[in-house]
Amino acid sequence: MQQSERSSAQFDVVVIGSGPGGYEAAIHAARHGMKTCLVEKGALGGVCVNWGCIPTKALLRSAEVYDLAKNPATFGVSVGEVSFDLAQAVKRSRNVALKSSKGVEFMLKRAKVEVWAGEAVLTGGAGVTVTAQDGSMCTLEARNIIVATGSKPRVIPGLEPDGKTIITSRAALILKEVPASMIVVGGGAIGVEMAWFYAKAGAQVTIVELMPRILPAEEAEVSEALKRSFDKAGIAVHCGAKLENVAISDAGVCADLLVEGAEPQQLEASCLLVAVGVSGAIDGLGLDAAGVETERGFIRTDEWCRTSTPGVWAIGDVRGGMLLAHKASAEAAIAVEAIAGRSPEPLSEPLIPRCVYAQPSVASVGLTEESAIKAGHTVVVGRSQFAASGKANAFGQLEGFVKLIFEAATGKMLGGHLIGHDAVELIGELGLACRYGVTAEGLAGTVHAHPTLSETVKEAAFAALQGMG
Repeated sequence: MQQSERSSAQFDVVVIGSGPGGYEAAIHAARHGMKTCLVEKGALGGVCVNWGCIPTKALLRSAEVYDLAKNPATFGVSVGEVSFDLAQAVKRSRNVALKSSKGVEFMLKRAKVEVWAGEAVLTGGAGVTVTAQDGSMCTLEARNIIVATGSKPRVIPGLEPDGKTIITSRAALILKEVPASMIVVGGGAIGVEMAWFYAKAGAQVTIVELMPRILPAEEAEVSEALKRSFDKAGIAVHCGAKLENVAISDAGVCADLLVEGAEPQQLEASCLLVAVGVSGAIDGLGLDAAGVETERGFIRTDEWCRTSTPGVWAIGDVRGGMLLAHKASAEAAIAVEAIAGRSPEPLSEPLIPRCVYAQPSVASVGLTEESAIKAGHTVVVGRSQFAASGKANAFGQLEGFVKLIFEAATGKMLGGHLIGHDAVELIGELGLACRYGVTAEGLAGTVHAHPTLSETVKEAAFAALQGMG
């Protein structure tokens, strides 16, 4: 029987939203033997797969290839004139996203998860109403409802997106041509990645960040190193700054740039990208009717993802905290295990890796040096430069370093921070070390393959070990 022919159905678990948290929760529940349904109003995979993580990384890869192709002689390669085709890069990114979405569809089908297309609204109790695109409605009943609806871009008064001159990151993923110039408001992960992409594609890019530095949540040394790299790349970065008197014209956008301690100056650009964070996608879900409490645009939960209403759970961006796809996936497992009557270990936010995929890329896990000291730890820091790595030299990518934070008394690792070409690929080892309290001696004594960039992690641990005496 087709979905459109059914007026009601009963399930053990209904999941609303098919992003990394949603589809993994549904699959996990089905593997536990629960009759599971997933409701999605858009393409399977949610924002991450269709308009976030995956297509963004595909575009960044196109820019990286173009950047390498412009300077091939150093590697003994001769090519003709090189140009960047944004339309083709966007087409490739959309195909990558589509393939990933199809992969989610296949996994759900294999797990025997029923997928209902439509917009879900909680009706109170155990009920969920689903309205399909054709306007037809049906009612689902479930012992447990998992809300995994993700997030939406935060809107700043005066910088409301129009889809043409003032745009969001979603619109930035499908521009038809590279703008001559772009202002990026927001120096977080999304702003930094989009700024790097369009600068490499040929735009003159300016970042405006309200906080004292870009990537303000990361290790200060890492943020400063990334700013220096952006300066070399011709990306203007203004921190402790804001825009006022934003005006749109046929030529684009102009605004007054106000930087603390400096004279105001006027900025002009072809377009302005707003990347100032997100809030939970909670509108229209019927949370009030279901008695689900919210706070500052997100759903309130306990450490096992339970909301204020029994039987209703929330995971991923809609729950708040770090807004990362892999955090949503981890919360999916926690919620489902709790539903199954087990006692899962709550998620420790410091142990969630954080990555930024510009080049040089940034990756971190655990405490920064500043936060470790503030928490009362006496720390020892170990550093190692990628410039000393044979693999980095062979690749011609010498920027960046590894910085490791250890507890002085025990030698256990508290945090790891990297910036360098594809540094994100090294974060797994550091996440494992932080979780299990691996010592500097343990890291330094572990044999790392040669030549690899991972040897730089070993050298940083050895440097910390020497500092411990």
